[in-house]
Amino acid sequence: MEELSFSYKVKSEIIDRINSRQKADACIMGMLCCCNNLSDEEILFLTENKTTVDFFVHNIERILECEGCVSVCEADRKNGVTLYSLEIPDKQQRIYLLDYFGIDESRRLTEDYLPKPKFYSQLIAGIFLACGSVNNPEKKYHMEFVMPTLDLCNDFGLLLIDNYGIIPKHMERKNVQIVYIKESENIIDMLTLMGAPMASMELMNVKMMKDMRNKINRAVNCDNANIEKSLKASERQIADIELIDSTMGLNALPDNLKEIAQLRYDNPDYNLKDLGAALDPPISRSGANHRLQKIADIAASIRKEKGIPQQDPEK
Repeated sequence: MEELSFSYKVKSEIIDRINSRQKADACIMGMLCCCNNLSDEEILFLTENKTTVDFFVHNIERILECEGCVSVCEADRKNGVTLYSLEIPDKQQRIYLLDYFGIDESRRLTEDYLPKPKFYSQLIAGIFLACGSVNNPEKKYHMEFVMPTLDLCNDFGLLLIDNYGIIPKHMERKNVQIVYIKESENIIDMLTLMGAPMASMELMNVKMMKDMRNKINRAVNCDNANIEKSLKASERQIADIELIDSTMGLNALPDNLKEIAQLRYDNPDYNLKDLGAALDPPISRSGANHRLQKIADIAASIRKEKGIPQQDPEK
C-alpha cells in the first residue's frame, strides 16, 4: 500500500506541525466541512488514519470541553486496513460545533466564517486530512480531494486560485465530485502550504531523479540512433566501394578518394569524425563526408550505366 503510506506520512507531518489553538481550529473546520455527514442530526467522520483520529478527538473534546464526547468505532477491512467511524452522539454538542465554526449543511466556505487568511493553510490542511490523498511520487504525480458537494469544490478551487495561484481541476467520478492536481510543482506547493515540507522535499528529490533519468535515457537513445544511422551509412558506403572495386578498380580513383575508400572499407565502425582524423593529413568531418559523397556519385553513375538499382538512402 505504498500510495496510502505516502498520504499517511503527509497527514502525520501536517498534524505534527499544528502547534496552536487557532491553527487546530482552522484545521478542524476544514475536516468538518468535508466529513461524511454534517448536520445537527448527525456528524460522521470516516478515516483510515489513526493519527487523524487522535487529532480530531482531542480537539473536538477541547472545543466542547467534554471528554469522551466523540464516539469512535473500528472496523477491519478485508485489505487489512482499519476504518474508523467518528460520531458526536449529543445533538446539542453538534449544534454548538456548527455554531462555533459558522458552518451549516451547505458546507460553503463563505468569507463571513472563514478563519483569518493566515490560517487558510491549516483550513486546506484540514480538508486534506478529511478527504485528500496523494500518490507515491515514484509512481505518478497526483493529489485529489473527494468533495461532498459541487459547491464546496468550487469554493475550494477559488480559495486555492485567489490566494495561492494554484489552479486545480475538477471531474465527476461515479457521482462523486473530485478536485485534483497533477502538476508536480503544484503538488509540491500544496504539500508545503499544508505544513508537510519534508514530504514536499521528498517529492522534489523524486522529481529531480526522474528528470535526471529521463535526460540520461534521451541521451542514450539519441546516441543509439546516431550509431545506427552511422552504421547504415557505413554499409551503403562499403557497398559503393565494393562496386567500384569490382568494375573500374579502386586504383582508378584519385588518391584522396582511394585513401578514404580503403580506410572506410577497413573500418566500418568509424564515424565521419574518426575517418577524417585517421587520414594523413587529417581532415574535418565535413571534408570526410564530401569525399565519401564523391565516391557515392561515382557508384551511382556505374549503377545507372549498368542498369543496377540505386541504393535507398533510408535503408
